Amino acid sequence: MAEIIDIETERERALDRAVDTLSRGEPVALPTETVYGLAADATSADAINRIYETKGRPRFNPLICHMADLEMAEAHAVFDPVSRKLAQAFWPGPLTLILPLRPDSAIHPLATAGLDTVGIRVPAGFAGDLIGTFGRPLAAPSANTSGKVSPTEAHHVVADLGDKLELILNGGACTVGVESTIAKVEDGAIRLLRPGGLDAAELERVGRLPVIRPASSGAIIEAPGMLASHYAPGAAVRINVTEISPGEALIRFGGSEVKGASEATIVLDLSPRGDLREAAANLFAYIKKADASGATAIAFTAIPDEGLGEAINDRLQRAAAPRD
Repeated sequence: MAEIIDIETERERALDRAVDTLSRGEPVALPTETVYGLAADATSADAINRIYETKGRPRFNPLICHMADLEMAEAHAVFDPVSRKLAQAFWPGPLTLILPLRPDSAIHPLATAGLDTVGIRVPAGFAGDLIGTFGRPLAAPSANTSGKVSPTEAHHVVADLGDKLELILNGGACTVGVESTIAKVEDGAIRLLRPGGLDAAELERVGRLPVIRPASSGAIIEAPGMLASHYAPGAAVRINVTEISPGEALIRFGGSEVKGASEATIVLDLSPRGDLREAAANLFAYIKKADASGATAIAFTAIPDEGLGEAINDRLQRAAAPRD
């Protein structure tokens, strides 16, 4: 079973243990502002393979490579002027940019799924400090079994992967609660490959280019989170409900009234006051609570499709998609 270290009370020991573990090619579960990540040396084939094996993740699904700062990022990727402007405005933070990989980058092709582009993010807080101390980028998808609900607290990681990991760093609940926004600047526009913790309207405001969405869910996999079925709990998921059946779990937003709510196995409200930021922070933790209630299905009321609501709805649509 994994050793768990609290980074608030034992920050230096956490850094030392994490650097030692990463240097041996082992993955480390660590908190970021978005979700908990399963981090390993992005320049090592063995380390990246351990990520895929631990998660049961398809190797055609590329990994985001996390950097300590913009300077480290520029050593591995080519920045156009708009991408650099976005990085300067929103890093560290919940934005991943898809960029051309430099020919001399040490990032291993396993991390990019063989693509000539790389997804790069600079995380805030402890994760960024760890990368700076380690001195190399970390590939870090969410610290959960592939396709399942992302973890936003350390105990979520323990329950899912605790017997497969050597070290889990506990940083409390993630403040953003959904994965990063993924964007790619090309052809005079900003392509939104995955809505996430940064409002797409902010990209448009700073980049001064239109933001366009993928035409269909069948798009080529250029970045994490683009699989049609993803973020799925054990129970089936229904969305935009106004009525539920006995034995279902109910997750509502803004105190929505739902017929049959009194017969739900559990009733949770992502944000009673209708705050999308609060709803995003609670999303994955509430899905896990609902799933643990033994519900036959998890029913969600409608979420406004604006601001962070776009990211929430993206996750719910993928969770509700038919599963293989």
